[in-house]
Amino acid sequence: LDLSNCSLHSVPPGLAEATTAIVLDLTENPLTTLPDGSFLGFIHLQSLAVPLPLECPGGSDAWQDVTVDRSSRLCHGQRNPCNSSVELAWPCPENSVCAPDGPGLIQCLCDSPFHGYKCLREGTFPMLLFGGILGTATVSLS
Repeated sequence: LDLSNCSLHSVPPGLAEATTAIVLDLTENPLTTLPDGSFLGFIHLQSLAVPLPLECPGGSDAWQDVTVDRSSRLCHGQRNPCNSSVELAWPCPENSVCAPDGPGLIQCLCDSPFHGYKCLREGTFPMLLFGGILGTATVSLS
């Protein structure tokens, strides 16, 4: 995805829909910051070029190779933070597993059959009971 020289002052909101991008070029734009979560879900991103004043999202530890040339910074080879030897600030709770969620980002996925807050509930979600109560309440209030 080539967004170079598009006069972008901020990350476009539609970028969140391009999570399957493998190569992304944001160079030659007057970007001043990359907001946290700008690359949430970009697990396939392997090469990212940003303007020189910006750091690679997730920091240099989130990438295998960071190179700088005269006007841009190239972040190449996204690392899996779940395989890192550095201890995570918030490890995943019991009954869950760590999964990458973008450069330097993780998500904790509940192991089956656990679900809910911190994966503490076992079994399946009670869809019939939930739908019945929600439907009854909606009809009553209407």
